Amino acid sequence: MSKPAVPLRILCIHGYRQNGSSFREKTGALRKILKKQVELVFINVSNQEPDKTASGGDEDQRGWWFSDVQARSFNAQQECESNLSLEESVETVKIAVKDLGPFDGILGFSQGAALVAMLCALQEQKLEAAFNFRFAILVAGFHSACSQHRRFYEGRAITIPSLHVFGQDDRVIPEEMSRDLLPLFDGAQILIHPGGHFVPAASSHRQTYQDFLKKFQ
Repeated sequence: MSKPAVPLRILCIHGYRQNGSSFREKTGALRKILKKQVELVFINVSNQEPDKTASGGDEDQRGWWFSDVQARSFNAQQECESNLSLEESVETVKIAVKDLGPFDGILGFSQGAALVAMLCALQEQKLEAAFNFRFAILVAGFHSACSQHRRFYEGRAITIPSLHVFGQDDRVIPEEMSRDLLPLFDGAQILIHPGGHFVPAASSHRQTYQDFLKKFQ
């Protein structure tokens, strides 16, 4: 009798104005359809948005970097020369890998997926010994518009196996922004869904996730 497969451990990187707990709640359906295959581990970035309660949303809103340094705010389509807090965020992930790892893969949503692309570039360029992810899942990812981040996109193609997930009705990160990341990754796989800005996990998506993950078990 063959041994049951050991669940893959995946580090989960939340989106802008989320935190580890809120992202965990929003991925309940994904955790359910993949519960036999993966263990998802959620972390927080330390950068909180100022006046975080003003919008009436989650009280604990965080960002991996801010495109507007003065306002400490972020817009994926805002072009900027410099950013705030990205280096600290990379350090946060390094500490998580050291303290909570090892991890087989990494999953990011929205701004978190844009960060995952940068982390994969650092790993590909062998600039961060801490990162040794076997695969990456990027949901509603995008190419950062910050000129300070160009270095992540100008190296060699990223050979880490990747699954790119995006919605045809996403008004926050339009489909074409997610598609802009595809040329960076060799052999990128895609999962397109008809919905908006969320992590899709309907029964129709299960097979794509499972087939991608099976290669690493």
